[in-house]
Amino acid sequence: MTTILARIRLVLLASVLLALAGAIPSVAQQLGPDGAPNPTASVPNQRTLLQEVPRIEGRIDIPDEKAAVLIQPMGRVWEYFHEVTLHWVGAVVILGTIAALAVAYLIIGRVRISAGRSGRKVSRFTPFERFAHWLTAVSFVILGLTGLNITFGKIVLLPVMAADAFSDFSQAMKYIHNFTSFAFVVGLVLIGVIWLKDNLPSKVDVEWLKQGGGFIKSKHAPAGRFNAGEKLVFWFALGAGVAVVVSGYLLLFPFYATNIAGMQVAQVVHAVIAVLFIAIILGHIYIGTLGMEGAFEAMATGEVDLNWAKEHHDLWLAEQLAKAQREGSPEKPSPTPAE
Repeated sequence: MTTILARIRLVLLASVLLALAGAIPSVAQQLGPDGAPNPTASVPNQRTLLQEVPRIEGRIDIPDEKAAVLIQPMGRVWEYFHEVTLHWVGAVVILGTIAALAVAYLIIGRVRISAGRSGRKVSRFTPFERFAHWLTAVSFVILGLTGLNITFGKIVLLPVMAADAFSDFSQAMKYIHNFTSFAFVVGLVLIGVIWLKDNLPSKVDVEWLKQGGGFIKSKHAPAGRFNAGEKLVFWFALGAGVAVVVSGYLLLFPFYATNIAGMQVAQVVHAVIAVLFIAIILGHIYIGTLGMEGAFEAMATGEVDLNWAKEHHDLWLAEQLAKAQREGSPEKPSPTPAE
C-alpha cells in the first residue's frame, strides 16, 4: 500500500510540473519586455478580426450605436472602389470622351451654317430662361471641378503641392462643393419646370435621328424647339441631376436617413453618375461651342441667326414666324414664353 501511495504522489507531482511548464509561455506572453503586464496579450490577432463576418462590433457607453461598428467587410470593398476602381473608370470615361470629341472635330470639323449668315435674328431664349441655364451650368462646372479634386486630387495635385497646402486647398474645395450644390438644385428645378413641355418626345424626333441629327450635310433633320439630341441631354441631365442630388445630400447629412452601408452605396452612386454626367456635359459643351457655328449665341444673347434656325430648328422657326406675322413683326419673331 505504501508503494502504491508513493507512485500516486509521483504521478500527481509530474502532472503539476507539466501544467506549470505549459503555463509559463502563456504567462510570459502576457508580460511585456520589462516584466510588466501586457493588456493586449489576450486580444485576438488582426487577421482573425478582419476575417470575422459580417462585422466587428464592440460595446460602448455613448448612445451613438453606429460608433460601436469597428470594422465591416463592405468597408474594404468600398475603399477599393474609391481608391482604385473609380480612378480607372473616371479617367477612362472622361479622358476617352475628350479624345472622342477631338477626333470628331478633326474628322467632321465645325458644322457651319450652310447658307451663311442672313443678318436677321430670331429670339430663341428669354432672359429668365438663360438665367436658369447659366445658373445650372456654372454651378455644375464648379461641382464637377471640385468633385474631380476629391477623386483625383491626391494623384494629380498632391505630388506637386506641399501636403499642408493640398490639405487646405482640398478642404476649401469641399466646402465650395457642398454649398454650390444648393444653387445647382435651384437651377435644376428651374430648367425642369421651364423646358419640360418642349422636351416631350414626338414623332419628329425619330425623323431627326434617321437624318443623322444634322451632322450629315446631304440630309435635312427637321426639329421643333429642341431636337432629339437636346431632348436626350435634357432628360439625362434631369435624371442624373436628381440622382447626384439625393445621393450627395445623403453624404452631406450623414446617418440622418441611412446607415453605414447605405452611405457606401450613396457614395458609389454619386461618383459613378457624376462621372457619366461630366462626360455627357462635355459633349453638350462641345456642340454648343466648337462643334456648331451659331449655337452658342442662343444662350449668350438669346438670339440666333435666321438661317441657323432654318437648318437646325425649322419647325420651331415656322411657328415663330407665323406667330410674329400675326403680331405684325415678321422681321424679328417674339420668343416663345417660358413654361
